Formats: sequence, structure tokens, C-alpha cells
Amino acid sequence: MVTEIVYGTIKYKYSIDKIIQNFTGKNFNKLENFVLNILRISIYQIKYLDKIPDFAVVNEAVNLTKKNVSVGASKLVNGVLRNYLRNLDKQYYNDNEIEKLAFHYSFPQWLIKHFISHYGIDNAENILKGLNERPAITLRVNSLKGDYEEVFEALEKNKYDIMEGYVCPEAIRVVNGRSIEANPLFKDGYVTVQDESAMLVAPSMDIEEDMTVLDLCSAPGGKTTHISEIMNNTGKVLAFDIHENKLSLILSNVQRLGIKNINCSTLDATIYISELEDSGDRVLIDVPCSGLGIIRKKPEIKYTKTSKELKEIVKIQKEIMKNAAKYVKKDGIILYSTCTLNKEENENNIQWFLKNHPNFKLEPLFYGNVDNVIYSEEGYATILPNKYMDGFFIAKIRRIW
Repeated sequence: MVTEIVYGTIKYKYSIDKIIQNFTGKNFNKLENFVLNILRISIYQIKYLDKIPDFAVVNEAVNLTKKNVSVGASKLVNGVLRNYLRNLDKQYYNDNEIEKLAFHYSFPQWLIKHFISHYGIDNAENILKGLNERPAITLRVNSLKGDYEEVFEALEKNKYDIMEGYVCPEAIRVVNGRSIEANPLFKDGYVTVQDESAMLVAPSMDIEEDMTVLDLCSAPGGKTTHISEIMNNTGKVLAFDIHENKLSLILSNVQRLGIKNINCSTLDATIYISELEDSGDRVLIDVPCSGLGIIRKKPEIKYTKTSKELKEIVKIQKEIMKNAAKYVKKDGIILYSTCTLNKEENENNIQWFLKNHPNFKLEPLFYGNVDNVIYSEEGYATILPNKYMDGFFIAKIRRIW
């Protein structure tokens, strides 16, 4: 319950603060942090949860404030919350579409405008709905250890309520059941936790056994290990990441999954390494990005990212793309992916790359006729977030000479 309240309060902080501002006016910015956060978690429980009676929420908030701050502050908390309970049906936003969507979905107005300008009003609202969904827990079956049916049956015997994946044939959705990390099937490497959007990446690379594959931004290693599984532990997978401490996470997953063809090294993917030139049959660049597609898992992104940051990260992405173009062999493939919904980091980057690298061409992607995947005429795919999948972008680029 505590986790749900904290996570939910962060998720709906924008709308909750609008309500508090309505009853505190200019004093909102003068509120002590403790008082403000008590008001936030209390209004979250009243507005978004049905598990605790409203009177109990108010009493607990007043008592906590009296104990930790002052009697005066507790009176303010009592007044704001009781005022809110008398005005539950009040409209807390001005009568325009942007403010309405911002309050309803609890997103800053600049992000509402961003999604509308990039994807249109209908897709923007679907994105907002998807980013407020509770993420499903999805498992990827490790083909090196067992087949899908065996693992599915074993999970059912372990009293998990499960379903087949939404898009990916190797995916299993956990509807209900105890912590998967504590299960022997996870500990022994028969399954790993991975979102279905990320699960689309490795199969999109047309990987064959005995290839050399470079993964330039590999942590935490979900896509890297998936590549190895598809290659049936043959060939070489060179996994790089700029953060040395993250390589240990990849290595622990490699060991758990029984993978033997991955070599991990520290590398800043924006810096050219001559030894890697023309070395990769396939090069994966799951570039660092603004992360707008994973807000349902990390709601704090709504409040920590700025439009300026969205533009600045493009420079890093382009440097990585330029190096990947030098590392991939003739007739090889670069797979570009992000977990963001921002055309400057996605479509615009691909268009820039193709304009500056005429020896590459886009190849079309297709994941089936599902309503949350947008296929462009050019060939790339944008996955809109929903209950089962993160927001994502994937482009497949082949070197032709």
C-alpha cells in the first residue's frame, strides 16, 4: 500500500498540485515540504484510491502534521482537505483542450503540446492513456534453456496466472502470482523480465548463427542476451556500455541465462574506435534517450525532463549513429531503437542519417496488425504505449555499399 501511494502520488502530482493551489493560492510556494507532501498523498488517496475512507485519510493527515510540524500547520491541512471534499466535482482547469488533458492525465502542459504536435490529437490522447497504465509484467522465455510450452506449463504449476504475449511469440504475461525473481524458473535462467517493446528489437535484426554482433549501448542487457539466444550461443556478441558499474548487471544476467558468447567492455559509444571498423554483421544502437515512452514505469520523467533536454540528447545520438555506420560491414544491418516518443530523436534522426550516409537504406518492419503500432511509409515502427508495451521506436538500416 505504501508503494502504491508513493508511486501514485508521483504519477498524478501535476493534477494534485493544481487542486492544492486552488485552496492555498499564493501560499502554495510557501508550504513546508512536509505539509505539501502530506496534502499530496492525502488528495491522491481521496481522488484516486477507494481503499481508505475519506475521513480516515483526513484524520491521519491532521495527526501526522500536528505531530511532525505544528498545530497551526495541521489546521491548514484540515482546512484544505475538508474544502476539497466539499468540492470534489469542481473543475480545476481552464476550459481549453490542453489544460483539460493536462489535468485529466496529470501531465505538464508542454508535454501535452509535444505529443499533439508530433502525433496528432487522437494518438496523443492514446499515448497519455497508455503512459498512465499500470505496466504488465512480461517474461521472455530463454530458448537456450527450454521451449515455450514447457516454461508456460511450469509457471502454471507454480500457481501463476499467465497469458501469451501481446505481440511477441516468446513472451508470457504474468497476470497474477508471487514475485517472479524468487521463482526457480527465473533464478535458473528459463525466463527473464523484459517489456514486449524491447523484445521486438533482437528479432528485427535478421540475426544468423556465427555472426559478429555489436551492441554499443547494452546495459542492462535484455536485448543483448536476447541476441545471444537467437544466435544459439554461437558467434560473438560484443556488448559495450559507458558505465562500467552497469556491466556487472549484464554479466550476472549472462551467467543466469547460460550465455557463453558475450564479451562485455566499457565504451563511450560517441567516441570512434578504429578497431571496430567494418567488424559487425549487425550493430545495435539502443541509444540513450529522453525516455518519454516509459513514463508509466518512471512517472518522475514527466517532471524532470525539459524540452531543452530533448533537443540536447540528439547530438549524442547522432555521434553514436555516425560511429555505428563505420562499424557495420557491407550488407550488414544497424538497428536503431529508443524508448521515447519524440520525432527529433526518432524519425528526424533516421532522415538525417540517410541524408548523410547514402550507402544505407531503410528496410521495412512489421509486427502484425496491432492497434498500438504505427508503421511509416518509410519503413520504421513507432509503438504507442499501452498496458502491455512501452512507447518505443525501431528502425532497421542496411548498408548497401
